[in-house]
Amino acid sequence: MNDREVAELRRRLRPNQCNITHVRGCYVGESGEILSEFDQSLGLLGEEESEHLLSVLRKTLSGKSGRNLMDITFSTRQVADSDEHRLLMRLRESALQDDESVHALYQKVIDAAEWEGSYLILLAHDRYDVPWRGKDGRRQDDAGDQVFSYLLCAVCPIKLTRPALSYQMQEQPFYLRRVDWLVSPPALGFLFPAFDERSTNLYGALYYSKSTTEAYEAFVDAVFHTQPPMPADAQRETFQNLLAQSLDDECRYGVVQAVNDELCTLIEDHRASRDPEPLAVSKETVRHVLENCGVSEQHVATFSVQFDEQFGAEAQLRPDNLVDSRQFRVRSGEDVVIQVNPLRSDLVETRIIDGRKYILVRAEDGVSVNGVDVDIS
Repeated sequence: MNDREVAELRRRLRPNQCNITHVRGCYVGESGEILSEFDQSLGLLGEEESEHLLSVLRKTLSGKSGRNLMDITFSTRQVADSDEHRLLMRLRESALQDDESVHALYQKVIDAAEWEGSYLILLAHDRYDVPWRGKDGRRQDDAGDQVFSYLLCAVCPIKLTRPALSYQMQEQPFYLRRVDWLVSPPALGFLFPAFDERSTNLYGALYYSKSTTEAYEAFVDAVFHTQPPMPADAQRETFQNLLAQSLDDECRYGVVQAVNDELCTLIEDHRASRDPEPLAVSKETVRHVLENCGVSEQHVATFSVQFDEQFGAEAQLRPDNLVDSRQFRVRSGEDVVIQVNPLRSDLVETRIIDGRKYILVRAEDGVSVNGVDVDIS
């Protein structure tokens, strides 16, 4: 799913726009037992409560594609005959009215829990009359001929508040606010089926993870029975180690700088184009940069082999998962850290002067030290 399709569904999750009439869920205690269940009608809630409940579900469609939101693809065999896909289809087709299926999903999530403490499992079903959009992007509500039926799941940690002194203007001025349980934003969630090209795709789902470091392998395996996507932070660390190890003594400053510049330029160009489709690069993009930097054929070949081992031969990676497009950082030991606009890494270079290694930063106008303007002469 691209950013525009995700945003279209996210905008629906408002009390006066979606067709969600109720939210099912359960409260799971610290030891993994279901302490209570509920089937909450939104019509019986106040406007603010409905908005807050839908905002929790809306967060499972938030974050960055490729970092917090990741596409899940089912194999043809899974769609044809598999327990995991069959369960998701029963939940969708019954609009969460099949109690046996709902409890089966609860148990899958509970058995796969990799976190401590209590949490809520929330489920909602919606039917979206997809409006037709012309090539100019204009929407025509009366021209749509598709209905997108989908379900949302959110797993939300429950946190205990601390007792605190509170002030109330009326009655008694001060009183001790009691300890209470609060629903935190979702840690995990998913949408099924996928909304690809603004149509139903039963071969896909959209997986949400608030964390960019945790893989939650047990959860992904339990719900989708597939390999979890590599977390964004792990992708960056793996890519950095891959460059250092495969290039060995040819992992020079200029080479790493050139790779960083190329990926950051791709990110900026894609952002400027406003293309809703996610940007992805293959190993060939990096290979081309390495070859242009004069890296030996042997080391380029080693990079290709290790890339395939770590990511897969056909892997398409998000460049903003591989480099930090907000800053270019150079570190020397524990005492020196230099941060530069990633699009101006040309301001930094390395030199050997009188046998000593130096990092040189070209000074532009407006040099200051701890906020004090200084003159370089």
